[in-house]
Amino acid sequence: MTATATAPPPRVTQVRVLSSEWIKLRTLRSTFWSLFAAVSVMIALSLLFSWVFVAQWDHMEPHRQADFDPITIPLRGWFFAQLAVGVLGVMVITGEYTTGMIRASLSAVPKRLPVLWAKAAVFGAVVLVLTTVTSFVCFYIGQAFFSTKHIGTTISAPAALRIVIGVGLYLTLVGLLAVAFGTLLRSTAGAIAAVFGVLLVLPVVGEVLNLTSWGTHVTPYLPSNAGQALLQVKPDAGGLAPWTGIGLFALYIAVALAAAAYSLKRRDA
Repeated sequence: MTATATAPPPRVTQVRVLSSEWIKLRTLRSTFWSLFAAVSVMIALSLLFSWVFVAQWDHMEPHRQADFDPITIPLRGWFFAQLAVGVLGVMVITGEYTTGMIRASLSAVPKRLPVLWAKAAVFGAVVLVLTTVTSFVCFYIGQAFFSTKHIGTTISAPAALRIVIGVGLYLTLVGLLAVAFGTLLRSTAGAIAAVFGVLLVLPVVGEVLNLTSWGTHVTPYLPSNAGQALLQVKPDAGGLAPWTGIGLFALYIAVALAAAAYSLKRRDA
């Protein structure tokens, strides 16, 4: 009787984990619809805002014309796009906890952390590419409208390229923050509430703090306020410089991902 040789199981590598997470991400219906919503709202609002400003330009008061900014107006859809990106970032991880698939993922990758890094890397790369391309599309849509009134600008104008690329960077960091909160809380509803609390509620609290003597020294350092400094043509008085702000926001994300990694490593699936 001859013994049958069994092939050793395939070695787990980060590349293979990345490939697995890419397959998961692109085969989920929620991925398509969430990213479609983010792209659609950015383009739709670019068309709407640009058309409205051009249609009303001749009837605007002089001070409103003086405040007109051809760079940021076509890109305002990022504010709503961050909601779709945040929801999908949470579901990238909590969806597996809901279905129980996370047990299979962590059984296949016993060290666990490669799963988190792969999810963050794949999701971040997809969001970065898609939203940056969409941001350029929105910018040029706006300039096409504004050129009819000779009020447009070019991508080589001061701050233009930085802001257009910054939209993609900011939305990518929002997505990574959502992945971190999803890993920490393991609850879709709880993680979404936490993400939107950071992005939408904290800035409102900051506005209240600005009424105090020390509030203006705190508000610029709140996560979303710091990140959005990159999306401003000129920093607010007392605010952070654009790249300093996005750097601080990235540091917040790094801390959140580190906490998520610790939690994933220490807790049961």
